Amino acid sequence: MLNLLESVLKAVRTGIIVLDAGQRIVLWNDWMAQHSRMEARHVLGRNFGEVFPEMIDGRTHIAIESALRNNFASLLSQTLNKAPFPLYAKPADTSSDIRIQQAVHVMPLDVTSRGRHCLVQITDVSMAVARERKLREMAVELESQTLVDGLTGIANRRRFDLHLEDEFRRAKRNAAPVSLIMVDVDYFKDFNDNYGHQRGDDCLVRIGGALSGVLNRARDLVARYGGEEFTVVLPDTDKDGALRVAEAMRAEVAALAIEHAFSGVASHVTISLGVSTLVPELATTTGSLIHAADRALYQAKRGGRNCVAVYLDGRLS
Repeated sequence: MLNLLESVLKAVRTGIIVLDAGQRIVLWNDWMAQHSRMEARHVLGRNFGEVFPEMIDGRTHIAIESALRNNFASLLSQTLNKAPFPLYAKPADTSSDIRIQQAVHVMPLDVTSRGRHCLVQITDVSMAVARERKLREMAVELESQTLVDGLTGIANRRRFDLHLEDEFRRAKRNAAPVSLIMVDVDYFKDFNDNYGHQRGDDCLVRIGGALSGVLNRARDLVARYGGEEFTVVLPDTDKDGALRVAEAMRAEVAALAIEHAFSGVASHVTISLGVSTLVPELATTTGSLIHAADRALYQAKRGGRNCVAVYLDGRLS
């Protein structure tokens, strides 16, 4: 039976420590010897605090005292106690103190004729922790992808909706203006039909970059609204400031000089822009700002395209 117990202790892939009532180590299995770099003969009979002085009064030590004094078992999860024991996967990790991630189970043991003992079981959860970290990273990456337009790399419609709501609430609190620009690529269907969708996609990518290049404030946002439409959110910006940004964007896109022999307004790709500005009141919604910018864009397209129209106080200018 003793040989069987020794074989089991050698085979298990967890650390096993048994302490007597005086917290002296009476059992130290091969797994502990391998990962602590301390052979059993060097620790047996020694006090726990002597072998692990840095752990005195720590969570694990308190759990051991509670098991011996109060017959109380404890499970110390990796979340709050990442690596309490100095245990290492390989010798090279020792110098840099890269410890095995651990889950520690402390259990009282009643040993016949020898009184209460304490069993400390240490499980290597490094792989589980690595998987969890990878899943979190993937979740963050997925979340970022859901807010980025897959073609142009700028913000997508969802990011636009969230950002506009945030800035609208801020504008209400501060009684500050917020401006919106709606942008449409002139005669884009004709561009796609004649140059092909690959050239069309390249055109949208370059326009997205040109629009973004005009902005220089952290809270300004350019987003792809859908198809060949873009939107620009300009917090703390009045009508005159938004008009200047819109004109700069129109000029930047024209400066790209992307050939468009099938446009009705120029030999190169151009854009039309609609601007709206308001200081939102308590009952005002983002829909009001979007609707006004959309009406201004419609007016810009009716007015000959390759221009900017501004909607203000129910009027178009």
